[in-house]
Amino acid sequence: MPLFTQPPRSADIELAGPFPPDLHDVRHLWLKAGLLLLWALVSFGGTYFARDLQLLVFGSWPLGYWIAAQGAVLVFIGIVVAYGWAMNRFERQDAACAQPGEAVAAGPAEAPPRRHG
Repeated sequence: MPLFTQPPRSADIELAGPFPPDLHDVRHLWLKAGLLLLWALVSFGGTYFARDLQLLVFGSWPLGYWIAAQGAVLVFIGIVVAYGWAMNRFERQDAACAQPGEAVAAGPAEAPPRRHG
């Protein structure tokens, strides 16, 4: 006789795996790839070309110093803002595609779309 028996798992738990398919469609993957590329270019590109960027002056400071001190941080904040804005836009597009009347007409077999975040 087992000391502990597992309760039956619902279908929602089964769908809550590490990569739910509705969260990783092509739009989201392209957005993540583009923002990751921008992050890599700013952080590693600014460091790699720091000596070359010292020749350019932005305000009264060399551009290499400005990117290291403030510019990269501002770009990272911009990446977070752009990701949040794009994800909200994707959710509005998904909600517009799945009108409430369509879910009733399709029948109870289809679950309503889940929010992304």
